[in-house]
Amino acid sequence: MGRTLVIVGVLVAGLGLAMMAGFPLGRLPGDMTLRRGAFTFYFPLTSSILVSVVLTAAMYLFRRT
Repeated sequence: MGRTLVIVGVLVAGLGLAMMAGFPLGRLPGDMTLRRGAFTFYFPLTSSILVSVVLTAAMYLFRRT
């Protein structure tokens, strides 16, 4: 359990550093925004795929050990 918490902490810290360095998580190319008057719909397609790939890789590493 302790090892898992350390790995999760390192991943969260890495994500925070990437965002501080200017990585635009949530505003990547492929994220869709639809504006119609006062209505705005935002769907983060590319960001969702990126988060899914990272979480899948992390879970694969957790199950492997």
